[in-house]
Amino acid sequence: MKQRIRVVAIIRNEDGVLILKKNRGRSEAPVFWELPTGKIKFGEQPEEAMARSLTEYTGLVAESIKLKDVITFLAPEGASQLSNLFIVYEVGVDGAKPEPRERYSAYKYVKDFASANVHLNETTATVLEIEDSKITPGRISPRGTANSVTIYVDGASRGNPGPSGIGYCISDNTGHIIEQNGEFIGFATSRVAEYIAMRNGIDRAIELGYKTVRFISDSLMVVNQLTGVFSIKNQDIIPIYNDIVKKLDNFEAVSFSHVPRSENYIADHEANTAIDSILKK
Repeated sequence: MKQRIRVVAIIRNEDGVLILKKNRGRSEAPVFWELPTGKIKFGEQPEEAMARSLTEYTGLVAESIKLKDVITFLAPEGASQLSNLFIVYEVGVDGAKPEPRERYSAYKYVKDFASANVHLNETTATVLEIEDSKITPGRISPRGTANSVTIYVDGASRGNPGPSGIGYCISDNTGHIIEQNGEFIGFATSRVAEYIAMRNGIDRAIELGYKTVRFISDSLMVVNQLTGVFSIKNQDIIPIYNDIVKKLDNFEAVSFSHVPRSENYIADHEANTAIDSILKK
């Protein structure tokens, strides 16, 4: 599998985040804007590549370079998959005005990307979506939920996309089942169903007044994205993810854990029973 590695700078001032306009290249190519981005040359450390690229492309000198995130995702490239790894830095500069050169032709600082009239490239759009959706550090704490209630959640889809259901099961710290239920959610993909199931479990925990909760899912994707191990690429789950992040403010501590499907059989049963209740009518 091919892999693309890039260093990416987030540079902020009172006017917002710095983005650069890429040279068009082919005359018919669309105009894209992006965060300052560079390649790592042979023998370079990522921080060195970041400092060099910034000066080469903008004339700016990095006064501080702090690792902010490492983001990975798969993207299609023809008939194959391209593995993308972005090393994201928070970069402080000396206050000079950027002087775009080589691959860039203009710059601007943007505060509100939702309303800004700029066409961001895939790398920058992905980085900004993820950085704007971070869960509050320290809130996810396995140790803080050691003796808490446990909520198992699961989403199911027949056909992917197809008729879908969600289920949950709540147990206390002795393993006694407090509550279990399922719900038909209509036509969805399996990943959307898994995320809606997690949100539903969180909503139920809030309704019951729980402050520390262990959430269990057999979806490794959901668990790793909510704990920051995996990045989020799919547009259909970003709004649900953002909603989950906001709801976590209702808890003192939460944890997200992955189990095999065989250990999540009650939530799985509830999700599939909900689908069957509609299909058999």
